[in-house]
Amino acid sequence: MKLTTILLFAISALAVLANAEPLAPGAQAPVLTAINQDSESVNFADVYARGTTLVYFYPKAGTAGCTAQACSLRDSFAALGEEGLQILGVSEDIPDAQKKFQQENHLPFPLIADSDGKVAAAFGVPITEGRAKRQSFLIKDGKVVWTSLQAKTAEHAQEVKAALASIK
Repeated sequence: MKLTTILLFAISALAVLANAEPLAPGAQAPVLTAINQDSESVNFADVYARGTTLVYFYPKAGTAGCTAQACSLRDSFAALGEEGLQILGVSEDIPDAQKKFQQENHLPFPLIADSDGKVAAAFGVPITEGRAKRQSFLIKDGKVVWTSLQAKTAEHAQEVKAALASIK
């Protein structure tokens, strides 16, 4: 009986997470702590406090689309930094996979290892087959100010630049 109750609860919780709605502009940004590619804690509130922050979700480190997206942001990192932008990449990969992805692609920003899905859940990002949907959120002054619910890969930096211009 107990096992049946636990299983039903787990299935219900997964159904709720799968149907979660992504945060919309105006929503309070999630304040949580997660582990980066070096297995160090990253406090999102501390990152937000340093300036406008892009939190972008990608399905899997090392895949073609995710590499194109990350490298787009890498190639525009200096220009985006001039705008005061902080970047956090998030996927369900473990820290070692995130570290390898970061090193192979010379990514100058932290990658969050969201193995338990808590970051994706906090942002309302759908997860299917253990992979987050490609979505992005700009956070300014503790609030979501822009979202891309079907973020592009190679053109992602241009999307973000346009969004930054629109929120000034």
